[in-house]
Amino acid sequence: MARKSYSDAFEGDAVALYRDTEGATITAIAGDLGVSEATLSGWCKAAGVPIRHGRPASAAATVTGGAETPEQELTRLRAENKALRAEQAKLGTERDILRSAAKYFAGETNW
Repeated sequence: MARKSYSDAFEGDAVALYRDTEGATITAIAGDLGVSEATLSGWCKAAGVPIRHGRPASAAATVTGGAETPEQELTRLRAENKALRAEQAKLGTERDILRSAAKYFAGETNW
């Protein structure tokens, strides 16, 4: 298998995406970016970003026994809000990475 080389900017963006996305795993981020888990893990270690172990927290809380109390609803909505903000940050970073890649490849063509 041929070894791929990635630009320093791509590596930095990938590490930033992992660092800034709460509850994300190396496996999920690497899969989204199309790199191996070992590669992303190595970039994170080199950048001094701690690797999170374990399963990501469930975004949806389950309610048992019917109606929620106001406190339970508030807790659930706060957790949902936090998850949505994390997803928004992840999507914004991914958009910036794709925008940079598009500019790079557009400048590389010689039509």
